[in-house]
Amino acid sequence: MSKPAKVAVIVGSLRKDSFNRKAAYAIAALAPANLSFEFVEIGDLPLYDQDYDALNPQPAPYVAFRDKIKAADAVLFMTPEYNRSVPGVLKNAIDVGSRPWGQSVFNGKPAAVVSLSIGAIGGFGANNHLRQSLTFLNMPTLANPEMYVGGAGDMFAEDGSLKKDDTKKFFKSFADAFAAWIEKTRA
Repeated sequence: MSKPAKVAVIVGSLRKDSFNRKAAYAIAALAPANLSFEFVEIGDLPLYDQDYDALNPQPAPYVAFRDKIKAADAVLFMTPEYNRSVPGVLKNAIDVGSRPWGQSVFNGKPAAVVSLSIGAIGGFGANNHLRQSLTFLNMPTLANPEMYVGGAGDMFAEDGSLKKDDTKKFFKSFADAFAAWIEKTRA
């Protein structure tokens, strides 16, 4: 890569002590130097409303979000699982970025999905549900290693770092695979 790939990180949890946010920071810290990360906040996005598509100018939070995604080379989605799916705030961000029809800021950008939960199956439902949307958005999505991470409640130290070396090794292998995927798939 001639210049570092800029990765937009979208965290689907707004919780102050979000496990998904902590995991995203851990991935960013373990990633190779050819990736740079920008956390794109989604909590202030108004609910998507198709009537806004006709406004000129568009709502400022929509414009700011879309501009950040447009400027990125790839997107890392971090999601908890709510009712076997993604949180509404994450779905809203996807809707804001993919509309109006034909103007999706996600189109063609390499992506990866990580899901964390305190349960044993690691947000498997949310991870797979999100992948369905990314397929429709034409985002080539990293298939392996899969990142359904269970037991998140005991994964982090007080300072937010990963406690166990084997977890760090797994997160590092994911970060390396994502970097290679971006290199292979980005335009």
